[in-house]
Amino acid sequence: MKSHTRVAVIGGGVVGCSVLYHLTKLGWSDVMLIERSELTSGSTWHAAGGFHTLNADTNMAALQGYTIELYKDLEKLSEQSCGLHHVGGLTLATTPDRMDFLKAERAKHRYMGLDTEIVGPEEIRKLSPITNTEGVLGALYDPLDGHLDPSGTTHAYAKAARNAGAEIVLRTPVVETNPRPDGSWEIVTEQGTVIAEHIVNAAGLWAREVGALAGIYLPLHPMEHQYLVTEETPDVYERDSELPHVMDPEGESYLRQEGRGLVIGFYEQSCDPWAVEGTPLDFGHELLPDKLDRIGDSLELAFRRYPVLERAGIKTIINGPFTFAPDGNPLVGPVPGLRNYWSACAVMAGFSQGGGVGLTLAEWMVEGEPSRDVFAMDVARFGDWISPGYTRAKVRENYQRRFSVGYPNEELPAARPYQTTPAYGIWKEQRAVFGTAYGMEAVNYFAPEGEPLFETPSFRRSNAFEATAQECKAVREAVGINEIHNFGKYLVTGPGAEAWLDRIMAGRIPKVGRLSLTPMLSPKGKLIGDFTISRLAEEAFQLTASFGAQAYHLRWFWQHLPEEGVSIENVSTRRIGFQIAGPNARTLLDRVAMAEVSNEAFPFMAIREMDIGLCRALVQRVSYTGDLGYEIYVDAEDQIALYETLSAAGADLGLRPFGMRAMMSLRLEKAFGSWMREFKPDYTPVETGMDRFVSYNKPADFIGKAAALAEKAQGPKRRLCTFVVEAEDADTWGDEPIWHDGKVVGFVTSGGFAHHAGKSVALGFLPVELITEEREVEIEILGKHCKARMITDALFDPKAERMRG
Repeated sequence: MKSHTRVAVIGGGVVGCSVLYHLTKLGWSDVMLIERSELTSGSTWHAAGGFHTLNADTNMAALQGYTIELYKDLEKLSEQSCGLHHVGGLTLATTPDRMDFLKAERAKHRYMGLDTEIVGPEEIRKLSPITNTEGVLGALYDPLDGHLDPSGTTHAYAKAARNAGAEIVLRTPVVETNPRPDGSWEIVTEQGTVIAEHIVNAAGLWAREVGALAGIYLPLHPMEHQYLVTEETPDVYERDSELPHVMDPEGESYLRQEGRGLVIGFYEQSCDPWAVEGTPLDFGHELLPDKLDRIGDSLELAFRRYPVLERAGIKTIINGPFTFAPDGNPLVGPVPGLRNYWSACAVMAGFSQGGGVGLTLAEWMVEGEPSRDVFAMDVARFGDWISPGYTRAKVRENYQRRFSVGYPNEELPAARPYQTTPAYGIWKEQRAVFGTAYGMEAVNYFAPEGEPLFETPSFRRSNAFEATAQECKAVREAVGINEIHNFGKYLVTGPGAEAWLDRIMAGRIPKVGRLSLTPMLSPKGKLIGDFTISRLAEEAFQLTASFGAQAYHLRWFWQHLPEEGVSIENVSTRRIGFQIAGPNARTLLDRVAMAEVSNEAFPFMAIREMDIGLCRALVQRVSYTGDLGYEIYVDAEDQIALYETLSAAGADLGLRPFGMRAMMSLRLEKAFGSWMREFKPDYTPVETGMDRFVSYNKPADFIGKAAALAEKAQGPKRRLCTFVVEAEDADTWGDEPIWHDGKVVGFVTSGGFAHHAGKSVALGFLPVELITEEREVEIEILGKHCKARMITDALFDPKAERMRG
């Protein structure tokens, strides 16, 4: 074993071997993999080996497609068989909601280039004669689905990496990982010590333990998973072609052919977390005791769906552990707070996602950033607020929901409420229906008396529709109040603060007492942040951005922080308050503020420190509603006092609370983009219209400037547009294809119903050659083509007279 290496990958499962291979593929040959036992020890060896492209996140689905298409090349490179079986796959729908879900997924696939289709019961029976289609409405068929040999595939990655110069060390447990002053790592093993410039935790079942060696907690937990292998059966082997995979969500099962028999696995409700106190260090190629009683109900449903099972004896029962993150997606990327420490963990679907994970991490390490937005699996999507108890509860919930319909408006109940603000009790008394983001409760809407305190999950307009309309009406006609804790907030101070912000942000830095809006760019000119900068003093700034991106943004800040002169403090949960918005907002503020708040004294995009009632507050004149509005920030302990002051003073002004459903409706009337919808690392400033906030000519050589200037000079191939849609009972959510002349030409980034305007609105990308005034297109919503018309003026206050006046 060598003493120095550029990268040390810990873990010899399919993910670790994929990372190793992809690093060599991108040109880093001085890399090594350290495995405590043998390759495939842990979860890989007992995996069922299935692969598929279906994923709610389009970039995750694309990476799964990459993984599947990689296998044939991998076989050629390694001269090692992966045991590929491209047999296709069917996902059954037995309810209208499931059909809506599959239609929505099929629509996404249209612009992703994935060749899937919706098929009816007759076609299902032709593809899979062993499937009983009683009660089945249809299915999504994907010809890319299939299965492989887990061991052969892992060894193919390993051999291809070895052929390119990588070293693989087996039977060598890691006992310490110690950071060194220069950012490298000392990796102490039972066979000696290695110094690595970078360390990758791909330890699978032991990722928690390996993370703990570096003093970090990675939010993942193993779950027991059980599948059965049947004896040979004539219904299987007396065929000219191999049976396709069949996923039956109603039965919580997946089924595929295995030789002359079948494999059927279950994601049952009665599931068991494994190794709650930690994965045993001596665990490896063992299986867990059979628990057939746990799958009794699912097995009964399976016998009805696949009658052949009643005639096929069980040959083998496999019960083994797999790791999951709280939302079921992998944990990939640089770990916030550590230098040169990378995660490649919680890859539950290793043979669907392992190649994409390896490619993503290798791009990140070698090229500085991934080639696409991978926030859905970025380890930084969870912050330091997360706990083992939270993780375990969410992992169990995610396991149970493995085959559940993923509704765009659904709020899952496990591990809630977890974090709340002081105002939580106030909202609860007013019949708030809550959502959650980044562990924090936030109001979605307020249910009228007699209505359930629960939003019905749906792809169509839900029971929140009318309540949201009334909240929007209050904002546009009187004054609304909304909590603003769900922004990420950072204090940046010090003599070097302005110069640092000028380099890290693409926009201009405001003068004292003023705000500015600015994107933050990657070196390749992609959008990695959408910020408001508020200048509190010459050397003091408040940054405001997405609440759910705190660890993501802080990681970037820390990576680019100078050694001295700049201090950053995350005050996201300590500096909270309310926004007030609507035509009566200034009148309300004037009643409670011990300061002049006229338009002359307090203009649009200004910030002032003032006393409001009993509280010292920072007040910003800006509002995401696009209306006359103010954001009022106080210390968390003052929030209740601030609310009482505003509530009492606004009673006769029509003050009414509103939630995030109304907020997202109101912003559509101004075509305001939203982080991770219109603004994310897949897009650039010119494409999205954020170029109007980029200060191309400022002296500072800001990060991404060269790429941004090049894009501006070249011009974009697509631009973000706003559409009014002739929708019926369902609006766009995001990822719906946009059609023109019978072809898919673009896609929706987000949408919904704009209640004040009374119109269904969608934001999305069109090729620049199609962008003309009043351009007519069609947007596919749940399988139906809806007429849509492009607009260039905002539906509300197009000249911004109310917002600025």
